Amino acid sequence: MNDQFLHRRIVENCTAVQDWFRSHSRTLDFPFYSSFDVRDAGFKVAPVDANIFPAGFNNICRVDRESAVDVAKEFLDQHYSPDVRKILLLTEEHTANPYYWDNVLALQTMLTGAGREVKLAIPRPLSKPLVITSASGTALEVLSATRAGGDVNIDGFLPDLIISNNDFSTEYEEWSAGLTTPMNPPRELGWYRRRKDRFFRIYNELAYEFSTLLKLDPWFLQVETELFAGFEVDDEDSRAGLSQQAHTLLARIKKNYQSRGIEREPFLFIKNNAGTYGLGVMQVKDPEEIKSWNNKSRKKMKAAKGGREVSEVIIQEGIPTSVHATGGDTAEPVIYMIGCQLAGGFLRAHGEKSDEDSLNSPGAVFQRLCISDLAVKLEGCPMENAYGWVAKLAFLSVAKEARELGVEFKNYKRSDRRCHRDLE
Repeated sequence: MNDQFLHRRIVENCTAVQDWFRSHSRTLDFPFYSSFDVRDAGFKVAPVDANIFPAGFNNICRVDRESAVDVAKEFLDQHYSPDVRKILLLTEEHTANPYYWDNVLALQTMLTGAGREVKLAIPRPLSKPLVITSASGTALEVLSATRAGGDVNIDGFLPDLIISNNDFSTEYEEWSAGLTTPMNPPRELGWYRRRKDRFFRIYNELAYEFSTLLKLDPWFLQVETELFAGFEVDDEDSRAGLSQQAHTLLARIKKNYQSRGIEREPFLFIKNNAGTYGLGVMQVKDPEEIKSWNNKSRKKMKAAKGGREVSEVIIQEGIPTSVHATGGDTAEPVIYMIGCQLAGGFLRAHGEKSDEDSLNSPGAVFQRLCISDLAVKLEGCPMENAYGWVAKLAFLSVAKEARELGVEFKNYKRSDRRCHRDLE
C-alpha cells in the first residue's frame, strides 16, 4: 500500500467517508490546534507523536502561514462568542530558545491577522515585563499572567480567551486554581495529565474503523503500542520486565512483517509515556539490550521536561520512513491543524539519521511541505492525500481523548460546519 492507493480508496468511498467523519466529529470539542509527526514506510503510514500545544508554527511554509489566518479566524468566530476579541497567548518559559519565540511570533501574527488583540504572558510572577528577541531578530514583550480573582488581569487587559502554547508539563496548580477565564487547549490536556498510551489506543481503534470502511487491512494505518507501568530505569528487575514485554511485541510484529511479505527486520522505540520535545526516547532492535543499558542510556531514559520522573513508558512499533527531503536527507512529514482543518506542515529532515531513527533530535532541519502540496483533487471528492487523512484521524483521536478525560472546554460552542464544508 502507498499513500496514493489510500487516497484513491478514500475517493472511491467518498460518501461513506463523509458520513463516518461527520458522525465522529460532530459530538466533539476541538482543541484550537494540534500537530502530528507522521511516518510513511511505504507499507504503512501512521502518526508516531501527537502534540496538542505545537511549537513549530515558524517552520510551516509561508503560504500556509498566510492561509492559517483565515482558518484561525473561522475557528474563533464559529466556536466562541463574537465578544471574544482579546486573547492572551500563554507561552512556555523557554526564554533562552530564540527559535521557540519565532513560533510565538508566528502565532501572534496569525491571531492578530484574525482580528484579535493579542498579548503574550507566562504563568508566573515577573518583577517587570521580559523583552525576548526571537531567532529572526524580532523583540517580543512577555508579561506575567497575573490573576485577579478567577480571571487573568494584566494591567487592565482582561482576556476573553487564553490560547495556551504552554504544554503544562508542569501543572501550575497554584496559578490555575479557580481560573474562570476560558482556555483552549485546556490546561487539563497538558502533559502533567496526558498519556501517550491513551492517545494511541484511541487512534488505533479509529484507524481500524476507517480501514474497515475502506476495505483495507487496518495494520497499514495502525502503530502497535503497549504500556509498561511502574518503570524504574535503574532497577534491574524493572528493565528485565520491560525487556520481556518488548520481546513479545517484537516477535508479533515480525510475524506481521512475514505474513505481509515485508523483507526487513522490525524494531521498537521505548518512549516516556508523558514525554515531549523528543526526550526519553530510545530505539531498541534487540530487547536483550534493555537489561544492560549503561549509565548513558539510563540517563537518556530519565530525561523529561521540567525534570519530571519517568514512571511509565510505552513500547512502540518502529515505523521506518521512505520519505526523503531535497538533497536526499532522511525525512518525515509533520502536519499542523487548527481545529479540524489542515493548517500547515513541513518536512523534518536529518542528514545524519537513518530511515529507522527518531528525527526529532538535534541537527534536524525543516523543509517545505505545504498543505497545498498534499491536495489531490479528483472530480467528485476533492480531499487531501494520505498524510492529511492520517492527521485527521489523529485529530479525532485527540478530541476523543479529551472527552474520555472529561476535559471541559469553557464557553466553547460546537459547530461542525467548517469540518465538513470541503466534503459537501
